[in-house]
Amino acid sequence: MSKSTRATQALSKAGVAFTLHSYDYDPAAERVGLQAAEALGEAPHRVLKTLMAEVDGKPVCVIVPSDHEVSMKKLAAAFGGKTAQMLRPADAERLTGYHVGGISPFGQKKKVPTAIEAAAMAEPQVFINGGQRGLQVHLDPNEARRALDAIVASLIV
Repeated sequence: MSKSTRATQALSKAGVAFTLHSYDYDPAAERVGLQAAEALGEAPHRVLKTLMAEVDGKPVCVIVPSDHEVSMKKLAAAFGGKTAQMLRPADAERLTGYHVGGISPFGQKKKVPTAIEAAAMAEPQVFINGGQRGLQVHLDPNEARRALDAIVASLIV
């Protein structure tokens, strides 16, 4: 497994301190984020999942704790829109340049507006996908927000 991805390169370029953590990715896992948390031995609320959605037809990136679901109503409101829905996996892969299960908010092919769940900002360190299945970056959520120029909002059900 390569330790250098577009995500890790983007973080380095932005001057963000992070450490890499590999785990055995299970493609059969029902919920990839929870499987990552278990494999890393971390609390699920500290392992954040990256989801691709659209608000009023425009793509957005959403980062939430792996043990929660996104509220489409809250997501739309966070971006000043009326409706939100998840992107189809093929569309998410085409937009980001990453494979589902390895989508990182960092170093995506096309930069899109990003939102991070407010509750995650209370953690001193979080895990976010590092741009490859089975690879997580461990970093300060405030640094992640800065690197992504993300908004912070209540996004979960």
